[in-house]
Amino acid sequence: MRVRLLMMLAAGALISSAATAQTERPSVGTLIDAAAVAEFRSWIDHPVVAISVAAQNMRHADIDQATIDALDRQWRAEREAIDQPLIAQTIARPLSGYLTRLQAWSDGLITEVFIVDRYGLNVGQSAVTSDYWQGDEAKFLETVPHGPDALFIDEAEYHGSSGTWRVQVNMSIPSADGEAAIGAMTVEINLTELARRRAAAS
Repeated sequence: MRVRLLMMLAAGALISSAATAQTERPSVGTLIDAAAVAEFRSWIDHPVVAISVAAQNMRHADIDQATIDALDRQWRAEREAIDQPLIAQTIARPLSGYLTRLQAWSDGLITEVFIVDRYGLNVGQSAVTSDYWQGDEAKFLETVPHGPDALFIDEAEYHGSSGTWRVQVNMSIPSADGEAAIGAMTVEINLTELARRRAAAS
């Protein structure tokens, strides 16, 4: 998988040196091409994804908004606390281990990857997210409600502490029969690094 990822990153058009400058926004449309999206979609095919998301959807079958809000508040509070049961439970899952390996294999290209259930609640992640519920954000609203094949590439944002541009690629996770979305995956990419690698490979 790592070889496939690195080959995908090396492919593509020449990116000018100006596009890799920290203060210049790289071209999302050029860098996040069909090959990149196909690579990210292939990550969803791992059995641990479907098993983990389906299991959480079953556990949350009767969840209401008040409970969702309470879980989200708990998560946010735990980020500032020593005792972190909800965060620890999520990070310890096999799905989180799988996503963490994907991020590590990218050698700095992927800055974050996480998966949510059909309610927008975290199932697994490579790093601790700022919140537990993503259901009120575009990454969820532009994917799961739009069906199993939905894709939403957000606008690039400048990350001041690292001096890099980043973008989130979000896609629905289809059910086994491909008829519905059971959750969504978000992959955050260091666009500045991707542009640098593409230029170096040209």
